[in-house]
Amino acid sequence: MAVNYVVIPKSNPADQNAPKKFYAQAKSSGELTLKKLSKEIAEGSTTVSDTDVLAVLNDLTKVLKRHLSNGEIVRFGDFGTFQIAISSGGAETEDKFHLSLIKNPKVAFRPGVDLKEMLVTLKYEKAK
Repeated sequence: MAVNYVVIPKSNPADQNAPKKFYAQAKSSGELTLKKLSKEIAEGSTTVSDTDVLAVLNDLTKVLKRHLSNGEIVRFGDFGTFQIAISSGGAETEDKFHLSLIKNPKVAFRPGVDLKEMLVTLKYEKAK
């Protein structure tokens, strides 16, 4: 199986008069819901049901939210790491910095070894 991509034109934000260049953009081929994910995980096990897996994944979401909102890094072993990332406007001095300058909070995910290896071996196919 390959990752589909489309080629789209993009302007240069620093020079709007420059000719557009064409860039690849990944195109999804569907989605996997939490319910479908739990069912697939349960199919690989003889001891847990999809309801059990779904309950654990729902609780995982709650725990992840709690620890990230406390500023903690959450390490999922070989799966990867979750952490809050922020950006901010600048202030002339540290004393002039205020909370309203903080913007664009995001959950940053850094893949673990297995996912990094998967990225190296990806195959690509232009979407039709």
